[in-house]
Amino acid sequence: MNSEILTLKRQVRVLIGVCLVLFLGMIITVFIVLKDDRSGSVLDVERINIREADGTIKMVLSNKARQHPGRMIGKDLEPREREAGLIFFNRDGDECGGLVYDNDKESAGMVYSIDKYQDDQIMQLQYMEDTQTKKRKYGLQLWSYGKEDAFAERQDRYKELTTSGVKQVRDSAVTIMRNEGLLATDRMFLGKNYKDEIGLFIHDSQGRPRIRIMVDKNNQAILETVDTLGNVTVKSGF
Repeated sequence: MNSEILTLKRQVRVLIGVCLVLFLGMIITVFIVLKDDRSGSVLDVERINIREADGTIKMVLSNKARQHPGRMIGKDLEPREREAGLIFFNRDGDECGGLVYDNDKESAGMVYSIDKYQDDQIMQLQYMEDTQTKKRKYGLQLWSYGKEDAFAERQDRYKELTTSGVKQVRDSAVTIMRNEGLLATDRMFLGKNYKDEIGLFIHDSQGRPRIRIMVDKNNQAILETVDTLGNVTVKSGF
């Protein structure tokens, strides 16, 4: 019995020694990390998920490779390529907007999007540039959708388009979707367009230009109104 007690004591001492070594190793590791980054404020990661206590996703900060594909009506969307940035989610766990950016040898851009509830974007603060020609567009963009609660239907119709290799068939299908109110309609842009015009550009519910108040690239002030038949009234130099 005494020998068993002595053996047990030795095992306890060994265990305590191992714990001390591990503790000292952890302290040394922390010291090395803080020595390299004295502020302790740098965190190198590929993606950060922010969740509520119940696990509901609220925000994702990610690089391009690990970016969230999006989530709508309780389901993650199919994997797709998305740029690095922030993706926001509402209390239902559905995507409701985001901030993304990127550039390459041909183009550059950054957009902050606000999504309609359980649908795609309706407002965007955007910057887009062709880095070869130096043509740029930046400002506030608004859209509207003719058909409410149509996200799932739109996604299904888009999938059908990918099954056709004929461009005319795809173009015809897109036109039908647009006429049915499934696609976003350009309603307003406030900013600078690719033609170097700076101003306010308003469209009606059919996407037809109706009002243009701007200063063109020649510094000419222009007010242009268009009726439903396409007749244009221009007042310049006002």
